[in-house]
Amino acid sequence: MDKINNMQVFCRIVELGTFTAVAREMNLSAMMISKYMAQLEESLGVSLLNRTTRQISLTEAGELYYHRSKQLLDDFLELDEITSQLGKNIKGTLKVRAPIDFGGLYMVPAIEAYQRLYPHVKVLMSLHNSHVNLGDGEFDLAILVTDTLDLGVVARKIAETRLCTYASPQYLAKYGKPEKIDALSAHRCLHYIDTPHRDYWIFQVGIEEVKIKPNWHFASNNGRALCQAAALGMGITQAPEISAVNYLAHGQLIEILQDFGISSLAIYATYLQRRFLPAKLSTFVEFLCVYFADSKTGITHKNTPA
Repeated sequence: MDKINNMQVFCRIVELGTFTAVAREMNLSAMMISKYMAQLEESLGVSLLNRTTRQISLTEAGELYYHRSKQLLDDFLELDEITSQLGKNIKGTLKVRAPIDFGGLYMVPAIEAYQRLYPHVKVLMSLHNSHVNLGDGEFDLAILVTDTLDLGVVARKIAETRLCTYASPQYLAKYGKPEKIDALSAHRCLHYIDTPHRDYWIFQVGIEEVKIKPNWHFASNNGRALCQAAALGMGITQAPEISAVNYLAHGQLIEILQDFGISSLAIYATYLQRRFLPAKLSTFVEFLCVYFADSKTGITHKNTPA
């Protein structure tokens, strides 16, 4: 391997934390990754990593070399992208992180439509609800459904959705319809985990935001699973409207506690600020803004910078 590739291996070891993880990502053996690291350290004449049986850490030289290498590798990537765009051929692999529900319901049709316009762009989408740090370089873009944002990222609001409370007609007929927030303590609740509000449900009472900790009987990080459970009469759930839209359309769920609904949750396309924004990223973000403005998804479009 040449010096640049050895630098890439070194940076990914720092970012992923183990030789095994880098070997898996690069489809190589851990022994080969160790060989490339040995070549790099031998060429520099210094140790870059402290290795123990439990963890890997950077030496003082490694700390300096990592930050400078990361910048150089980003500059090389930027140079390639600038040059390739001179030929008007937008291409490359775009790595996208999206929430499970929004990604599963809405992103695949959006990606299909985008790739009809830009067939040379490959899109790798990973669906998770947990927090993502764009600074580690694993993803180019993160879709967030949230009312809070991290500092240091560019956020384009592409749409918004309401956070509502739902139950099935059968459940309400059997257990009664709660008219006040306090009444939820007597009901079976279905809880959405891995959200910014963690263990709590949030409501709006006048101008005040109120949090309650539901007595949940079933919990999941998938809003569609919770809506299905609610539709089966298992209990009451609070979820973004985008997760419940099909159940509402078929009368399987009914919105309750409407007077205590919170302000809409924004749906953002977020990415790191860069001197040069790759065309694959800029075209995708602009496309999402237009796509959700024109789509029939039922979510509300808001094309405004955050």
